[in-house]
Amino acid sequence: MYIRRRPGASRAHRSLRACGTLLAVAGLLVSACSAGSSTSSASPAGSAGLSALPGPTPSALLPYYGQRPNWRPCGVPGFECATLKAPLDYGDPAKGDIRLAVSRKKATGPGERLGSLLVNPGGPGGSAVGYLQSYAGIGYPAEVRARYDMVAVDPRGVARSEPVECLSGREMDAYTQTDTTPDNARETGELVDAFKTFAEGCGRHSAKLLPHVSTVEAARDMDLVRAALGDEKLTYVGASYGTFLGATYAGLYPDRVGRLVLDGALDPSLPARTLNRDQTAGFETAFQSFAKDCVRRADCPLGGRGTSPEQVGKNLKAFFRKLDADPIDAGDADGRRLGEALATTGVIAAMYDEGAWPQLREALTSAMKDKDGAGLLVLSDSYYERDAEGKYSNLMFANAAVNCLDLPAAFSSPEAVEDGLPAFEKASPVFGEGLAWASLNCAYWPVAPSGGPHRIEARGAAPIVVVGTTRDPATPYRWAESLASQLSSGTLLTHEGDGHTAYGRGSACIDSAINQYLVAGTPPKDGKRCSEA
Repeated sequence: MYIRRRPGASRAHRSLRACGTLLAVAGLLVSACSAGSSTSSASPAGSAGLSALPGPTPSALLPYYGQRPNWRPCGVPGFECATLKAPLDYGDPAKGDIRLAVSRKKATGPGERLGSLLVNPGGPGGSAVGYLQSYAGIGYPAEVRARYDMVAVDPRGVARSEPVECLSGREMDAYTQTDTTPDNARETGELVDAFKTFAEGCGRHSAKLLPHVSTVEAARDMDLVRAALGDEKLTYVGASYGTFLGATYAGLYPDRVGRLVLDGALDPSLPARTLNRDQTAGFETAFQSFAKDCVRRADCPLGGRGTSPEQVGKNLKAFFRKLDADPIDAGDADGRRLGEALATTGVIAAMYDEGAWPQLREALTSAMKDKDGAGLLVLSDSYYERDAEGKYSNLMFANAAVNCLDLPAAFSSPEAVEDGLPAFEKASPVFGEGLAWASLNCAYWPVAPSGGPHRIEARGAAPIVVVGTTRDPATPYRWAESLASQLSSGTLLTHEGDGHTAYGRGSACIDSAINQYLVAGTPPKDGKRCSEA
């Protein structure tokens, strides 16, 4: 699935990383943070509610719930960091521990402190600590930061929390350039080999960790963090995949739900193939909006005024086909050329935020008219979190590891993909073929899935705000409608607009409704719609 992270605050923090869920691509550079140690003195707050925990006897988890963070400077002004421990295997804590990286920025005041507000940007695989330090801790509305300690924990297997590792930078370069629209048996075999190489690399470098990076385990970790912070209830803002993490927490611990905002929601009841196909349609919806905007601009390389969105799509697809046959120079120091795979990723990256559309038009113009692929390569590298030295973050590795563990594979074989192609191409004439083939990656994963599609009701939970954007490319609006209807206390807040997620992206109506909920505890009326930019 193509979800990843949300773009960090859009206009205030111009990053093209998609915070959400993807099975093939991603991006965001974060500052280093040295973590401190943690203590383990038990306390009443730490042990509250242990009888409700699923899994082993409460006594086996008491040492983890009794921790208190030993906060230390991070090297980032205003932020502190610590490490906490969690059991590698909640079913058998004796198997050892995993270290979780946590960061916070204290409430700025004035006004009464309301506790801790945990944030997660999505992915799976997005660094919550990086997101906190680069945006949320300084860019969230002042009235929210005044009342809450802003806190983030990198989920297990992600960034600073014992990251999953799979391939070297050069190996990733080869992987990201693999043709995902195979034209014959040889190219299909090459794509399958690439997926197998990726999976084998993860299995070789992260064998102990891979079976234990599920969303359920990450949600259980989040409850340990809640207890360590001394909070009776969890207050949380999760974007994109972070909504699945938050909803999973609510399903496990409905009595510990405080104020939860789930922005750019996933639908946990859907199987992987349906999720991927729905997301493919979401990217098509976003592309249609881009196409309509593009042809009104003098610098649109895909058609002039009056050109239909369908024709714009055909023009882009024809360009992709040219690159498939003959990649162009991209000015890359490592010799990479811009082929169809990297160009497609670059275009998809810009679909997450309409603020990136001018950059996309410029990049497409350079590539199509001047045969200069540098601009599209920059967009693609941003999405994959590849830096100028050729090093990738672990986003792509963690993304696959979590997705392949949470759900059975969308497709089991190349033949199954070929059978499913018509539905994907109907969902998106531009992106459908490539996204269908990209959905094959979990078929070769070295660890069997531990989860499956399921409804989350969280009966007894306090009101949970689910936010959906009508033309969201990565998390289609109907997913938000579905999640809000599943949650027994769900209330749906709708943003009528473009881009991935809504909070902090320029809508005063959305921001006001969420701020009121976080600060005063008053959720918006179910079904409230916001239409202004």
